[in-house]
Amino acid sequence: MNEIIPNFYGLPGMLVGRVYVIKDADGLTLIDTAVPPAGKRIIKAIQAAGYQASDIKRVMLTHAHPDHFGGLRAVVEATGAEVWASAAEADVLEGRIAVPRANRGELRGINRLLVPPDTRFKPPVKVSRILNDGEVLPVLDGLTVVATPGHAPGHVSFWHPAKKLLITGDVVFHLFGRLTLPLAFFTVDMALDKQQIRKLANLGAEVVCFGHGNPIMTDATAQLKAFADRVGA
Repeated sequence: MNEIIPNFYGLPGMLVGRVYVIKDADGLTLIDTAVPPAGKRIIKAIQAAGYQASDIKRVMLTHAHPDHFGGLRAVVEATGAEVWASAAEADVLEGRIAVPRANRGELRGINRLLVPPDTRFKPPVKVSRILNDGEVLPVLDGLTVVATPGHAPGHVSFWHPAKKLLITGDVVFHLFGRLTLPLAFFTVDMALDKQQIRKLANLGAEVVCFGHGNPIMTDATAQLKAFADRVGA
């Protein structure tokens, strides 16, 4: 595990999508689980760091897209961990609806052809805790839920005011050293997503971690605000 700040780590070796680990007195919390093959990789990485699979007590999902819930079933089966997600994303994880898709008619060029087919999370999992906007969670000494819909209807980010740590999920990507918007063909409402970029930029984060791309460890707020300006948020 790669330490980002004390008791907060990134897991190396994931194929697509970032997985983060929080260490607390009662065990470990995962944020997201990458793509389907990542489930076993996550368990091996945890064990390589000196923990048991049973030390994983909960998995918190930023949103229910395949590159974030892909390893969830394998992790839950191996650990018995609880699943925490927003109400809208719980509808996907518990099998009531398919993954919401972008409106093909609102997309341009090749993005119209890349909208994924109807996708359901199978078999469904039980969501033990619904995450609500502004809720302070009993992990990392008080991680706060921030509702950031747009990329997905129930997308949430996580913010720690005292530690100035922000986990954005897929509100914004950080690839090849630059900030970018999430993939248009997988984003339900891009205009709303852009609003969330401004919302997150105004939090004043010093460390920002993404669902895709390396963390920003310096000048994070300045970079987020400059990007929000660029995309017209």
